[in-house]
Amino acid sequence: MSRSGLSRRALIAGAGAAVVGWNTAARAWAAEPGAGVAELPALEGTVTLAGEGLERFSGDFGHLVTAAPRAVLRPASVRDVQKTVAFAARHRIPVAVNGQSGDAAALGAAGLESHSSYGQANPRGGIAIDARGLAAVVSVTPGRAVVEAGATWAQLVEAGLAIGWVPPVLTDYLHLSVGGTLSVGGIGAAVQHYGLQTDTVREVEVVTGTGELVTASRERDRELFEAVLGGGGQAGIIVRATLALVPAPERSTVFTLAYDDLDAYLVDQQRVLATGRFDLQVGNVVRSADGGRWRYTAELVAYGAAGRAVDREALLAGLSPVVGETRVVEQGWREYAFRVDAFAGYLRSAGLWGLPKPWLSLFLPASTAGVFMREAAALLTAEDLGAGLLLFYPYARERVRTPLAVLPGERVGWHFDLLAFPAPGADVAGMLERNRRLYERAVQLGGKRYLIGAVPGMTGADWARHYGGLWERVQRAKRRFDPAGILAPGQGIHTS
Repeated sequence: MSRSGLSRRALIAGAGAAVVGWNTAARAWAAEPGAGVAELPALEGTVTLAGEGLERFSGDFGHLVTAAPRAVLRPASVRDVQKTVAFAARHRIPVAVNGQSGDAAALGAAGLESHSSYGQANPRGGIAIDARGLAAVVSVTPGRAVVEAGATWAQLVEAGLAIGWVPPVLTDYLHLSVGGTLSVGGIGAAVQHYGLQTDTVREVEVVTGTGELVTASRERDRELFEAVLGGGGQAGIIVRATLALVPAPERSTVFTLAYDDLDAYLVDQQRVLATGRFDLQVGNVVRSADGGRWRYTAELVAYGAAGRAVDREALLAGLSPVVGETRVVEQGWREYAFRVDAFAGYLRSAGLWGLPKPWLSLFLPASTAGVFMREAAALLTAEDLGAGLLLFYPYARERVRTPLAVLPGERVGWHFDLLAFPAPGADVAGMLERNRRLYERAVQLGGKRYLIGAVPGMTGADWARHYGGLWERVQRAKRRFDPAGILAPGQGIHTS
């Protein structure tokens, strides 16, 4: 709803301190007009410096990087984003979108937060754009959904289930913004069949670093389309996306297979991948019951119709888990899709959700995945994991078609995802140093990083090494679509 009838000062003041403009000499926000103050454009939404809820924009989910309160745009329209970005570009003010996602339906405003883990959504004193201002599920029809970037995958799932269609690829935790995951790739248990979430995108509407609104797809403005999907927010701000949907399954049969031997686990997981016999495929590295060693579990899901059993014997044929420890659970599709909500509730109640979380996400070539996993298992302790998870499962490289989702070149790769929830008082600085060592070892073994992780000390040389032959393409897109270099500085890709 337009609020253009309000005074401009009221519009930009909102619930917090009034922001009149930008003091070009002091390079700071100004509360009063005057010489050297470039006034903000008239907006339908609000820009504030302080006020209710602003603390949510000072840190993020990882609680590893914090910043002093900065200006926050709460847009009422895409036009607000365009005007603000154009203003920021003229004055070289950093800008980053903050998803402010989370389980707001259950927890209200207390459930909202940036789900970056290492300051990736930090505008470094510039302008944070609150994605909740653009969070509508615009339309859902068979095979197709149109959503604003601030909508969560949970919102889309619920809207899709109402007509029997759902996204083909989902993250484990569904209360993440669509724009946020599309900006980094978005991996889930269906990657073996559909690739990343970015591979299910048909079209995006993007505000570039100059404030221009562009509709891009594989057929139209393809360079921008490929630059923003998995691009870390460097070339533009996704404000709307058109996504593919698939018919919603009715039932999920969940198989959990245990392994004491890493080699047997690697062989079986890659056999499952090659045959495509399960609809979802993930795996975890867990502590043994006595706490003395690591074990490996494959979590494999077969979809089916209600009242019709899957062929368990055929699905498990040729696999060699620990005898007598395979568990099978029947669930409704929605129940399994939202399975992490209960775990998140436990972490909140235990006081662990809001503590520092030094996550590390890597992709490894199959030829060296076992070597890396053995070395990591020897290094990691139960304290490193805390109450968290260590995911470790294969994917097919050919299914991932997003150019900037940088992966090892082998036909099969493995995703190593250390989602740690350490206890209070943990040596977080030491864990970050460990992350760096593991990252360097992964690179030596042909691995790549996923942009969501906490890898300290990334330099320009590190990013050039990460992108390899794509580095010039990444730099060219930055120069073309964000010539002032203002977008998403927290990623550090072009600022280190």
